[in-house]
Amino acid sequence: MTTSSLHSLDIRLLRYFAVVAQENNMSRAAQRLFMSQPPLSRHIRQLEERLGVTLFVRHTKGLTLTDEGLRVLEIIRPLLAQQDKTYAALSQLGQAGSQSMRLGLTTAFEQGVFASLEMQLEAQVTTLNIVRHGSPELVRQVRRGKLDAALVALPLETDGLTVIPLALQEPLIAALPAQWPEAKADSLTLAALSERPLFWFKRERNPAFFDYTRDIFRHAGYSPTCVEEPLEHDVLLARIARGDGVSLFPASFAAIQRQGVVFRPLSDSPLRVQSGLVMLAENEARFGWLASAV
Repeated sequence: MTTSSLHSLDIRLLRYFAVVAQENNMSRAAQRLFMSQPPLSRHIRQLEERLGVTLFVRHTKGLTLTDEGLRVLEIIRPLLAQQDKTYAALSQLGQAGSQSMRLGLTTAFEQGVFASLEMQLEAQVTTLNIVRHGSPELVRQVRRGKLDAALVALPLETDGLTVIPLALQEPLIAALPAQWPEAKADSLTLAALSERPLFWFKRERNPAFFDYTRDIFRHAGYSPTCVEEPLEHDVLLARIARGDGVSLFPASFAAIQRQGVVFRPLSDSPLRVQSGLVMLAENEARFGWLASAV
């Protein structure tokens, strides 16, 4: 499963899966979704093929979620909740009078997190330009007036801008080579990775986030040997798969299936990233409503 194929995944398939998981019965789920059972069954099989996992065990009494199905359900719940919030917020779009928007989306989160928001904005905004970049670069573009607003990852240096912290936040999890012994554990501690190289960024790229993580590393007694991380996620994941080191990602990246890479939660770490909406103060009246859409 490649990242690009996940980006093209129809969010309706995830919604169908969530309803079937609630009902544990294809017939009842089809009734709730106002559709017949055969196409719903085809949609679920299509989702299983796209994700490369078996979501349900079929038996005479109905359906039972597999372990992979439970994990998928856990991953997609925030996305579906965000979709509901997005629909509610976008109902106010006409009142906001926004016919054009230049919006930045941070690459700190896996981009599927923003899929519902993008889809609805494309349908509602006359002219929509989306820029994807690291959070520090998005802040620079907002300051220069090249972007109306940006969804970024906090903590971040945002002097001179209006910053609205958002509900979306994710813990950092470890991405490590599948061949390492540590990959066999269900969860890890930072201390368990102390002897392994860590792909990490230089402080000048994001001083606020660097200092935040450094303090937590110190408190945990974690002093890794750091290797400068590639800027592109695909390159970084390829290096991890090769066994060159471990890295820390927001939890949404666990949706990516990359051969040779496994994602594991960190049981002893408070490390997390929080989303925030940043804009110039004069743009808050036009674009502040975005805060309720994420």
